[in-house]
Order: sequence, then C-alpha cells, then structure tokens
Amino acid sequence: MKTIGPVVLFGELLMRLDTPDHRRFPQSSSFQATFTGGEANVGVALSQWGIPAKLVSAVPKHDLGDACLNHFRQYGVSTSEVLRMGERLGLLFVENGTSLRGSKVIYDRLNTSFRSLQPGQIDWPDVLSDASWLHVTGTAPACGANVREVLNEAFAFAREWSVPISFDCAYRSALWSEDEAAAVFPEIVKQVDVLIGSEDDAKRFLGVDATGEESLHAVRETYDLRCVTYTERDILPTGVNRYRALAACESEVCRSETFEFTVIDRIGSGDALVAGLIRGLLCGHPIGETLDFAAAAAAFKHSIPGDFLLCSSTEIERLARGVGIGRVQR
Repeated sequence: MKTIGPVVLFGELLMRLDTPDHRRFPQSSSFQATFTGGEANVGVALSQWGIPAKLVSAVPKHDLGDACLNHFRQYGVSTSEVLRMGERLGLLFVENGTSLRGSKVIYDRLNTSFRSLQPGQIDWPDVLSDASWLHVTGTAPACGANVREVLNEAFAFAREWSVPISFDCAYRSALWSEDEAAAVFPEIVKQVDVLIGSEDDAKRFLGVDATGEESLHAVRETYDLRCVTYTERDILPTGVNRYRALAACESEVCRSETFEFTVIDRIGSGDALVAGLIRGLLCGHPIGETLDFAAAAAAFKHSIPGDFLLCSSTEIERLARGVGIGRVQR
C-alpha cells in the first residue's frame, strides 16, 4: 500500500451506554460504557488497515473527556486535533435487540462540547495540511448552525487544496426534522466528491425522485460527484440479513457481492462500509473490488458487539472472496 496522509474525520464523540444481556431499558439497573462517533468509527477501521486517521472534534476537559480520547488512541487514531472545551460529552443509550425485537437508541446530545464549536476555533489549514481525505456524516450538521459554519470552513480549505471529501447522509430523526435536513443536505452535497446514502435519502433530501440505477446516475450528475454509493438490505423471516452495496462512478454502475448473515450488533455497520470505500478509493483499487471490500466490511461488522470494526484487511479480503467463512482459524 502506498504511503498516504491521514484521513481527517470531523464529528461528535459520544459515550455509548448499553443495556446488558439484551435487556430493555426499564429492566436495566446498569449500563456498559464505551465511546463512539460515526466519523470516529470510520477512523478506527482505517487505522486497523494501516491508514492513518485523525479526529477533529471537541470534548470536555475532565476525566470523561480523557477516557474518551484514550479509548480512540488505543486503536491508533490521532486525537491531537480534538479541542478540550465545553462541559458535556454527548450520550448514546442503546437497548440491544434480539430475534424479532430491533435495537433502540436514545440520544442525550444537547449543550455538548461539540455543539458549542464556533467558526474560527479549528485551524483547518494546519489540520488539512497533510490530509489525504476528509470525511463527515449527516449527524455533524444536525448539531446546529454554528457547527455547519465550521463544516463550511473545512470544506472551503479542503477544496482549495484538492483534498477529497466524502459525506454519509446518516439522517437521524432524533436529531432534526426531515425538512431541516432537506434544507441543508443539498448545499453540503454540492461541495463533496463522494456520497454515501440510499435511494430514500435521494428522494427525501436531494430532490431526486428516481429508482435503482437511475437514482444513482441522477444524484451523481445533478451534484457533479465522483462516486455515489447506496446500500440495500433485505431481512428474511428467519432473521437472516441480505446485504449489498451499489455505486455509480462516472458512467459505470457496480454491485457488490451479496452477503448473508445474522446480526450481533448492527450499529456501526454503515461506518464500516464507508471505511472500506475510502480505503479503496484512496489506494486506487478498481471500483468493483472496492465495493466488494466495503460491503464485506459492513457485513463483518454485524458480528462484532460495539461500534467498531476490529479486524485486519486480510480478514475482510477473505470474506469478500468467500474464503473460510465461519471456519475456525488455526
């Protein structure tokens, strides 16, 4: 793999609190604490594969902020650009579903350090000086007009210095309304190179009322994008998931292999897909190979509790080729 600069990831860092043993919230008297963040999850996966990752965020200057940053550092992710300010770390409560019951998420993200960020506080020229990529999800602009201004600063410098930008729509109804997102997403997508979303996202937020390949092409052409990626998921009555990814790059539409699996933890699977996509595009891999790797990474993540995809690139490559699935590795 060629030497590349860090992938910069801008977004909020959160403490994740899980109910134990698939219990419901009213049953739980304790929670298992870890740390997460949509963009940060991408960084952890990339770091496992030898691609440097740099977080840009804000956390409080107290013990919980320290614990959060230490958690990401242990996976090789740089936190040197995370500001220490504000008073609150956002919380993510998770009730892990099983069988017919899906998982449930409750956010507590008001008045957090990240939401208090203001334009001019982040030295974007310094942050992006050696960057090979910038990635953001839709949860960042949902954090307020001030954060959107900070994001626009980042985009301006990234485009000036030809740093590729990817954006994962990742719409969360608990953070803002569809109308609010629809007013913001088009202006963001006009500034990025790679979009990750769905046909539904295109209809609700980007003004593209088309289906299948037509939707992919219409979004790519309307917003002058390098690549548009969608995912498709079918859940069978048995609980088995069928999952694949589709991408339009230039005039070509590619489809990944379809992966079938049962779910241990779905949260973070979209971030795993994004990490695989960034890896392939950064390293110049063919789009078909890139898409198979990305979809395999997302599928593999479903087998791991927590938000992080913790595995080597070799494991994902083997899964993408259908080698040794489910076998004991000796």
